[in-house]
Amino acid sequence: MTSILLATSTHDLEERVRRATEADAAVELVGVARSGKDAVRMTGKLLPDIVAVELRDDDTAETVREIMITAPTPVVMVAYQDGSQLGAMSARALDSGALAVIPAPAGSGPSLENATIEKFLSTIKAMAQVKVVRQWRKKTRGDYQVKEAPLPAAQIAIVGIAASTGGPSAIRSILKDLSANFPAPILIVQHMSNGFIEGVAASLDATIALKVKVGANGERLRPGTVYLAPDGHQLGVSGRSRLRVVDDDAIQGFKPSGSYLFGSIARAFKDESLAVILTGMGDDGTQGLRALHVAGGKVIAQNEESSVVFGMPKSAIAAGLVDFVLPLDDIAGKITALASRTREP
Repeated sequence: MTSILLATSTHDLEERVRRATEADAAVELVGVARSGKDAVRMTGKLLPDIVAVELRDDDTAETVREIMITAPTPVVMVAYQDGSQLGAMSARALDSGALAVIPAPAGSGPSLENATIEKFLSTIKAMAQVKVVRQWRKKTRGDYQVKEAPLPAAQIAIVGIAASTGGPSAIRSILKDLSANFPAPILIVQHMSNGFIEGVAASLDATIALKVKVGANGERLRPGTVYLAPDGHQLGVSGRSRLRVVDDDAIQGFKPSGSYLFGSIARAFKDESLAVILTGMGDDGTQGLRALHVAGGKVIAQNEESSVVFGMPKSAIAAGLVDFVLPLDDIAGKITALASRTREP
């Protein structure tokens, strides 16, 4: 039985979630919190398997943060309404420790769409199994300070990163420690619900030294620039100078796909490619890493201890495709070393 605490002041959302949980005997709605403070208090009291928090205002991130400090529990954000501002809110919530943003069950009146119920409940059940760790209050806000040291000319000519559950905060942790004059473009595939990647890009761009944007087909690759895969499109390269953003088929169910990205950069950049495989469920990325490994590129995998979910890195490591297995805090330094003339052995 998976127990859920719902945090929302929206009665329609409450009814949708209640009806969805009533459709599955393996899921139980154990309470509804009407405010962020109530959500924190009830999480500690009821000890649910997962907390579903409505994504609706700037207090959402603080609610997630307090839950992770006082009563560490898997948290997902439930997107009930559309709106461009939700992207920025979701970015802050994900940075605070939320595992994912998922759409609310859809429908009108007394009926809900079975497909959206199944997707909602399957995600809830999967995320409830994630082992989260306690966070600690930060005494300063120095997280986004980046040292602007000059870098030598590049050895690695391109960096590809793939992540899923736990990825947004892991990606920020890495990017904030790279200099604004990093000598290569960085392409990123982050699995998340549609409608939020623009907000994640804007949040990163505002708080780190690198330029961050959602990629567009045909634009020129530039060093010190981070390109995120847009919703529902594959991200790769066209030759060595242009971005490729296309509506190609999903790979093993993923679109965007880490495997598509890694295979693409391997074909164009061969041994000048660097792939980074981060926290996430499943095995996306492993297939593409095979091509990159054959081409002579390098691969970094996040270690188990620092991963929210060890699925994607574990798959790549088990396949024998990884050169370095590192804790999250050491990945930026290794990327910098591999992209400089003073490459580490």
